[in-house]
Amino acid sequence: MDGSIRVFAAVTTDLVNEAQRIHHTYPVATAALGRTLTIAAIMGAGMKNESDTATIQFKGDGPLGSIVAVTDSKSLVRGYVANPYVDLPLNAQGKLDVGRGVGHGVLNVIQDLGLKEPYIGQVPIVSGEIAEDMTYYFAVSEQIPTAIGLGVLVDTDNTAVCAGGFMIQLMPEAAPETAARIEEHLKTMEPVTALLQKGMHAEELLFHVTEGFDMLMENQTVTPAYRCKCSRERMERALISIGKKELEEMIEEQGQAELTCQFCDKKYQFNKEELLALYRQAQ
Repeated sequence: MDGSIRVFAAVTTDLVNEAQRIHHTYPVATAALGRTLTIAAIMGAGMKNESDTATIQFKGDGPLGSIVAVTDSKSLVRGYVANPYVDLPLNAQGKLDVGRGVGHGVLNVIQDLGLKEPYIGQVPIVSGEIAEDMTYYFAVSEQIPTAIGLGVLVDTDNTAVCAGGFMIQLMPEAAPETAARIEEHLKTMEPVTALLQKGMHAEELLFHVTEGFDMLMENQTVTPAYRCKCSRERMERALISIGKKELEEMIEEQGQAELTCQFCDKKYQFNKEELLALYRQAQ
């Protein structure tokens, strides 16, 4: 109520399951991609302009390879993991070993906010557990003290039983004791998946993570969903962008092309005549 904290919360079970259905992810990949899509959706809800977008890229040396999630201001997200078929033993805590799956490397966050150039922030991956890495990104790259909790509970059939998360950010006017109170509360709080398993909604999650504070909820609810924006026109532009020499070789050697969207696995076929037309455009 004093404007010193802002909080976002999301339940993303349907969104994560749609990603799992498209990419056929194994448990570690379901959890890693699901957490990344969830924080992307949360970031989308905090964007000011309708045309704003954000891209999160984990480039780790672990077996999962790159993880990418893209969101718009309506929390419509899409993403992929380079290797969806990673199967690892549980970690020391008996949980899915997302950290080992991601490994070490860099985290890039690219925000296109309608300015001349997109804002690009890069930080090292600190744990590979996604939430800790995004917390570190906000602290270092945007200088915003942030606490993030993300969770994906994976079933025996590789789908998500529940998925969701929250993000708490301190505003510049926040007193030091506010941060200490939040920190103490989060230490004793159950994991996100445990709260969601009890049937907690996003609205209840908002008030639960800020227990002890006088909070006001703004009615800015959006429904996070998996939404790919690929089209035949985009694929045509991609073919033109490879250059006339490569297009010419493709026409001569293969006489056709098949492009697959990384985000939704949809395939686009181009015959020789269509490739020749694109080649003329490339010239």
